[in-house]
Amino acid sequence: MFVKTPPPKYAFFSRIARIVNSGQSRAVMVAGEVHDLFFVGDKAAKLDESQDQGNAVQDALAGEYLPLMPYLCRQCDIPGVVLLVYELNGPIRCVDPDDRRRLRDAWIQWKTGLSPDHFTLKALTDPDAGKQKQQLEQAFDQRIGEATGRPTAALELLRQLTLCARHQRRYAPDNKDLRLIILIEAADMLLPTGGGGGVSQLGSADRHRVAILEDWLSDPAFIDGEDTLLMLTESRSAVHPRVAGLPQVLSVEVASPDAGERRHYIDWFCAHQEKQGKGVPVLGDAHGPASGATLSRDKLADLTAGLSIHALRQLLIHSAYAGEPVTAPGVIAQVERYIVGQLGEDVVEFSKPEHTLDDVVGYTRLKDFLRDEMIPRIRATGDEALPGAAIAGPIGAGKTFIFEALAGSLGLPVLVLKNIRSQYFGQTDVVFEKLRRVLEALGKVILFVDEADTQFGGVGANAHETERRLTGKIQAMMSDPKLRGRVIWLLMTARIERLSPDIRRPGRVGDLIIPVLDVEPGSEDHRAFAQWVLGGVKLEPTAEHVAAMMELTTGYSSAAYAALRSQLKAMRSLNDGTMSMEDVESAVHDQLPADIGTARRYQTLQALVNCTRRSLLPDPEIDEAQRQAWFEELAALERGGV
Repeated sequence: MFVKTPPPKYAFFSRIARIVNSGQSRAVMVAGEVHDLFFVGDKAAKLDESQDQGNAVQDALAGEYLPLMPYLCRQCDIPGVVLLVYELNGPIRCVDPDDRRRLRDAWIQWKTGLSPDHFTLKALTDPDAGKQKQQLEQAFDQRIGEATGRPTAALELLRQLTLCARHQRRYAPDNKDLRLIILIEAADMLLPTGGGGGVSQLGSADRHRVAILEDWLSDPAFIDGEDTLLMLTESRSAVHPRVAGLPQVLSVEVASPDAGERRHYIDWFCAHQEKQGKGVPVLGDAHGPASGATLSRDKLADLTAGLSIHALRQLLIHSAYAGEPVTAPGVIAQVERYIVGQLGEDVVEFSKPEHTLDDVVGYTRLKDFLRDEMIPRIRATGDEALPGAAIAGPIGAGKTFIFEALAGSLGLPVLVLKNIRSQYFGQTDVVFEKLRRVLEALGKVILFVDEADTQFGGVGANAHETERRLTGKIQAMMSDPKLRGRVIWLLMTARIERLSPDIRRPGRVGDLIIPVLDVEPGSEDHRAFAQWVLGGVKLEPTAEHVAAMMELTTGYSSAAYAALRSQLKAMRSLNDGTMSMEDVESAVHDQLPADIGTARRYQTLQALVNCTRRSLLPDPEIDEAQRQAWFEELAALERGGV
């Protein structure tokens, strides 16, 4: 019988197992959602397809959700393996208490060359032998105790324990199966990057720990041995590069929970609450559509894309405690809060455009293109999906407003990338790793980047190393087949030429570079703007009034029209709500344009020469001679210092 909620199978643990079992590496950095909860099934409950559905679902939910460290301890509990856990504020501990005695005996034999059995026999003839053994045992326990709260001492002791285990496997046949799996949490706090990535920026204790790990993990005997070190960190980039950059240190990414994992947790939580006699979340039918405003379990699993299991738990607990139904607006707000909290308010924000393409004045051809071609490609999946687009044009042409309207028409979540760079060394890479995890966890999302030329730099020799690395990662993410159809990049810039050529190539936003230009004088779009301005002051414009306004506003940008409309509305309010056409003309005559015409002309020409569709140019029948004239005008402006 098919079970709707099978237990999660975590790809990250399968990868860890393959790395360790094959001997590919003995040092693995486990990065990503390391603070989340993970399901460990009850070994006594076996999923049998011959069971009826009720029993099968019950077995699929039998188990518990644990933090990552206990989850790994449970999964790595293998006969013959000693599991050692070092947590930042705790002692070095053996998961199985019996393993501590086993490890202590191996330590004594390594230090003295005598096994515990030798001490026992020696005690028959030498009364001091028993006392010597007791002293050695106390010395071992003291070393373990001294490591508590002293991370440098703890790392050195763990390194020595791997030496001890190798000695036992080689020289003590009765202990040849002694293998260690060491789990260290918060590796980024133990081995911080420092101010500039070099050891000179670290304190003496931090330098000492980096040196211990670098020597330990570079030891050929450890690399070829049978002991394993697992280091947990939120981001590999947050660990000092002298350790994280070692080629023998492999990384495994703990991804955000997918829809199936979230769905399993919802069912497990409800079953767990019922079993304990507690309230359950107010949800619709388990597998049906949403019931009114109340979400079904399937719909809830879909809408919570991007949430961790911890965050999903908070949402469900609130509903169970308050007895309030789980609704789409509440879930969306929770997702937005969580993602902004993960990345930082200075990095991203969620945008909720209140306007659509129907609210955009003018730009008739562009709006037709967006509705007929771009929106279907954004909604598509697979190869026909659009990876993104760059929107170029002079400042004030309306780029941001128009494409916010596009997003509002689509009804998709819009994630605005504000600033991905950080002033702190290594933090830019950490932010990028978090951003990628968020984008991979979300469903379809529009990633909106305003002033993209300042967000993304170049990859040339003159660019800073961090800038080159960031730009390279962004470029790779734009063309990642796994994200195609799920992440749509919209890059706004008045300086399209400053975007990296690699970003502007086909397969990334170079598939579609759209110029947004000022309206053509005398066109129907120009007439629409003139009527819109006059309508703002509630005039009933005649054809003569509109023609006069068109004459007055020739060469205006969209921003200039909006500013004029706002000014006229303010004047009307100050004039007891009345305004004549003569007042309008007087206000327009009073305005003087800022001295930005040359810069806007340069930006217009760059938008024209970078446009990837003839149909989006003012004249679709443009010939090569006219394009060459644009290039020559650009060169002349550049010679003039623009």
